Amino acid sequence: MKRPRSFVALWTLATVATVAAFVVHLALRGKVVSLGYGLRDAREEQARLREMKRVLQVESASYKTPERVEIVARTLLGMEPAPPDRTVLLAPVQEPEAHALASSESP
Repeated sequence: MKRPRSFVALWTLATVATVAAFVVHLALRGKVVSLGYGLRDAREEQARLREMKRVLQVESASYKTPERVEIVARTLLGMEPAPPDRTVLLAPVQEPEAHALASSESP
């Protein structure tokens, strides 16, 4: 008579273990799917940021050209070249050594 009781107990234990393993499997599968979606979103964001970086590098390089600086100065800032009457010419700067030699030669 002990056989049917032990069989029922083992059968119940095996069923509970199988159900528990299935529940754990489903929970892990859900977590894997969730992480997959998160990874996809992160990769899309990374691609978007790389493209934005490339566009900003091109834009930055274009701002460094003299032609672009002149266009921005004229259009956005409303700047114009200075007229000749507002231009002041400066005398060439002498080098300190040349200046010292010139002052020592003069009496």
